[in-house]
Amino acid sequence: MNDNAGNHDTTGGHDDGRAGGDFGEAEQELLEEELRQAAAVLDPVPDSLRQLAVEAFALHDLDARIAELTFDSLVDAIPVRGATDVPRMLTFQAGDLTVDVEVSGDGLLGQVMPPQPARIEVLNGPRAGDRLTADELGRFAALAPPA
Repeated sequence: MNDNAGNHDTTGGHDDGRAGGDFGEAEQELLEEELRQAAAVLDPVPDSLRQLAVEAFALHDLDARIAELTFDSLVDAIPVRGATDVPRMLTFQAGDLTVDVEVSGDGLLGQVMPPQPARIEVLNGPRAGDRLTADELGRFAALAPPA
């Protein structure tokens, strides 16, 4: 009787000392890269889906990109008797940045702290935002007040 009758050599006669087809890290990475290349050729990602994925990823840190209003003189300040047409003071916080804004009938003035150049978009309701640029001292201005 042959004890090896039901056993077949699946290694092709090669024994590299690894049990059960375990791969080393370098071999695993090589296999993954070969599979990626094959998938790119045999089943490429449509351009529209790729663009959708890029746009979705851009939203992953949306909260970090929109500054939080932390002070509004219209709500938080103590009213001054006899004062008319006083500018509205706003403070926004976004991460380590603070943005102070003064809004008046003539427009708005603001500063980013700590001072640095920055691109700022002033959002006001459903209309497109005004795009402003802060200088190296963090200062920015808009002549027309937001609607």
